Amino acid sequence: MGVPMVSGRLPVRTLLESGLIRGVNVRTSHSVNGDTLLERAPPSRASVSAVRSGAAYGVKEQLTSFAVVITSYNYRDFVVEAIESALAQTRRAAQVIVVDDGSSDGSDALLRERYGDDSRVVLISGINGGQLSAFQRGVNAVRSQVVCFLDSDDRWGPEYLARLGELYDAREDVDFVFSDMRQFGQQDRTMKFHDRAVDLGYTAISTYVLTQWYGAPTSALSMRTSWAWQALDLPNAFLRTWRLSADNCLVFGCSVLGAHKYYLPTGCVDYRIHARNGWWSNRSPRIEYINKMNSSALIRHYADRIGMGPECIEFSKLEFMTKPNPTWAETKRYARLVMMRRVAPWRKWERALNILRRGWKLRG
Repeated sequence: MGVPMVSGRLPVRTLLESGLIRGVNVRTSHSVNGDTLLERAPPSRASVSAVRSGAAYGVKEQLTSFAVVITSYNYRDFVVEAIESALAQTRRAAQVIVVDDGSSDGSDALLRERYGDDSRVVLISGINGGQLSAFQRGVNAVRSQVVCFLDSDDRWGPEYLARLGELYDAREDVDFVFSDMRQFGQQDRTMKFHDRAVDLGYTAISTYVLTQWYGAPTSALSMRTSWAWQALDLPNAFLRTWRLSADNCLVFGCSVLGAHKYYLPTGCVDYRIHARNGWWSNRSPRIEYINKMNSSALIRHYADRIGMGPECIEFSKLEFMTKPNPTWAETKRYARLVMMRRVAPWRKWERALNILRRGWKLRG
């Protein structure tokens, strides 16, 4: 039998609170302007425990189950290579979910023909809504503990999920992992965000005050599914703003809402540079300015949702203490944060020097 095709926009409708996982069971289904909308029913405590343990997915408790969400818009020339790289992983994904976002280049027909009878692949198609909408549709179909995102013009080396799995299996406290990337196509270089693996701890205050970006482009992002649900649970007004660069919603959302972040270089993520890259080919001072303003508004939205305000800067040192081996750049960042507190100058310097001493001692 073929894999069922899901049509329409499936936005995440639930407000996830304080790290609790809302249910994955459909409560209602209705149509608005021709789009099928699914809403989730709240789970029982038992179902939350099952999700966290892995029992809900039929996997061994000690192994983390993975879903891959691939979103595509008019990338017929690339999308098959992305899907095949996800299917070729040495640690198999429980789900490979492909969202075709209303392509007009024949992508949808190609995907139906090639993967319509492939039990490993779930195909979702519908009207064009942009990247954030496609993320929401894909994550709405996830039934695995960790979700990884892959752009349809990128690809992974076969060990990517295996490398991630080693970390997620061993560290239940880690919620969000991002990797380095190798550019190919029109450029050939490696994008490294640190020179080593780094446990970044919590990053809410640094993100809120400094708009610090603790992440990577889409294809190098992974997170426990509950955090993806939370970060993508956004009002429809954001769908137009984040038609492109919706990875900001994942990166900023997970930081502000309280995910524990980790940088793990894998050498397995290939990031294609070509003339049609949505973000890469549209960089300019104007676009950079608009993106910064939109990012600031997005961060404020997440902060307002959890009641976070400027007073959080008072807890900057406590957030810094969640980082077991901070980089020197991160140490200086938090020293800067405590210097922004509204206290006597001598207290600012005392706290900043304490942070600098600790960071120098623990630096890698």
